[in-house]
Amino acid sequence: MTSLLQAAPEWTLTAVPYGSPDARALVQALHQEQLATYGTADDPEATEDAEFDAPHGLFLVARLGDGPALACGGWRTLTTSAAEIKRMYVAPPARGQGLGRRILAALEQDMLGRGPTEILLETGIRNIAALGLYAACGYEPIHSYVPGRNPEINRALRKVIRQQPAPHPHTGLLL
Repeated sequence: MTSLLQAAPEWTLTAVPYGSPDARALVQALHQEQLATYGTADDPEATEDAEFDAPHGLFLVARLGDGPALACGGWRTLTTSAAEIKRMYVAPPARGQGLGRRILAALEQDMLGRGPTEILLETGIRNIAALGLYAACGYEPIHSYVPGRNPEINRALRKVIRQQPAPHPHTGLLL
């Protein structure tokens, strides 16, 4: 007999190499959506896989149970004080379930203790859902930090973060 209260599968976030098949499929879907919306987009293949390698970055994919990867996002180090969120994407069937917010929170959490004091990102002016998410999560508009960006397409955003003190290696107490 089957219980009426069977547990629904849960979303899981998994760190993967940027060059993994799941990551590549999702960033290519993002690229196609950007091309269809704006007529132009950065080629995700131009990004080196190692840019998202720990400890200077992280790339996550999300899946429901053991299903296909349906969302992704990553961070990479820009400077000693700045990190950049890149390739945030949620496939259309998975939208509206808070995945973007979960991925963003996990990426921000991973940055703590790694040095950046500010997070930069870009999104498109027509991506109303992303602009709303980033505003709700404390990101504020700034001038573009990428040379040559079209202000009629791109929106740059910034969030200041406080690094948590690292525990003392011998005592575990916060310094």
